[in-house]
Amino acid sequence: MKNLFAAAALALPVLTLSGVVAHADSLLITNATLHTMGSKGVIESADILIDDGKITRIADQITTNNSMTVIDAEGRAVTPALFAGVTVSGISEVEAVSEAVDSRIRDIYTGIMHPEFDVRTAYTPHTSVIPITRVEGFGYTLLGVASGDRSIAGTGGLVRFDGGYDSFEGNAVIFIDIDGHSADYVGGSRAAHWMLLEQAFGEMRADDDDLELINATGQRAMKNTQRNGVFIFNANRASDMMQVVKFAKTHKIRAVILGGREAWMIADTLAAAEIPVIINALDNLPADFDSLGARLDNAALLEDAGVTIMFTSGETHNARKVRQVAGNAVSFGLDHSAALAALTTTPAMIFGGSSRVLDQGAQADLVIWSGDPLEVTSQADAVIIRGKADSMQSRQTLLLDRYLPANPEMPRAYIKP
Repeated sequence: MKNLFAAAALALPVLTLSGVVAHADSLLITNATLHTMGSKGVIESADILIDDGKITRIADQITTNNSMTVIDAEGRAVTPALFAGVTVSGISEVEAVSEAVDSRIRDIYTGIMHPEFDVRTAYTPHTSVIPITRVEGFGYTLLGVASGDRSIAGTGGLVRFDGGYDSFEGNAVIFIDIDGHSADYVGGSRAAHWMLLEQAFGEMRADDDDLELINATGQRAMKNTQRNGVFIFNANRASDMMQVVKFAKTHKIRAVILGGREAWMIADTLAAAEIPVIINALDNLPADFDSLGARLDNAALLEDAGVTIMFTSGETHNARKVRQVAGNAVSFGLDHSAALAALTTTPAMIFGGSSRVLDQGAQADLVIWSGDPLEVTSQADAVIIRGKADSMQSRQTLLLDRYLPANPEMPRAYIKP
């Protein structure tokens, strides 16, 4: 592989894998194939100047000086940093270790629904999964709430993978479970979900004295989300999603479907209701009775009908598989640019985050790729978040460096004791 980090001139400081040199004030990426994901489309042979975390200029050729660190992209693709899907990154390290899991509540003593349960208050950037995901080209995620023992699971939102304690952006997102699996917690029928949700949303507009399923804090959280945020409904069955359409219209809320394995069946209805869908395009088998109609061209059919789509892998520790998810959707008919938008700019737009379109004045969250970002054989050669180049190190790369034998003729214990 050619050296991505070649200097444009010998006198200029060079960006290495360890990060930006201390005396460099600006970062310049030269000779990039820039996928702006905006109205300017793809710009060939673009130079991108970054100052103070922002893109300050994009041009055919930008004059360099000694205060710049220069990266020669050598014609490679540059895209916005990717969206890692819905994850519990930073709030769930090891599922089997209770003190490392803050993504759900169960058996809480109050016995009511808690939409105000906000997992963002438990977030830590010092989790191994974040750098592991970031070095693969991902810059942000939607922090989700795992299913609990109530229909309303709690509140999450967008978070940047920039290592900060307060890296949240966008609006509040309340997660609601209405699928068959979670119905076991609410009386054994998905009809119970709708019964309880109708009462809870009715209480959203009630006086404090009339609250039974939510408390005053939960009521405020729901009202705030109704005004400014999004309600995500976890559903795969077409009939359940039809109920979401009706419910969202009745209660005047912005709804998003998470799962959507049978969404293609009601694509026109979802498009007319302007309800986006977050899907895993690798879901192609009837894994349960909620997803008997799963198919690999789900994303393409939804896009053709005018439904806004986004991608998730359904995993946190393998969130990086989202690129494979999107690439698989393209192989089954989804337009390449639509897949890239679903991976970059669309989630930020839907959930009220900062724009991910690469243009002058935009936040400098971008990735230089070795090839097509949707090909599994490609890799992120450089990841830049808020104008700072990532070290491209993670727990996995450090373990690789430590334990990969330098001399395979000797036993590993002799090489790396």
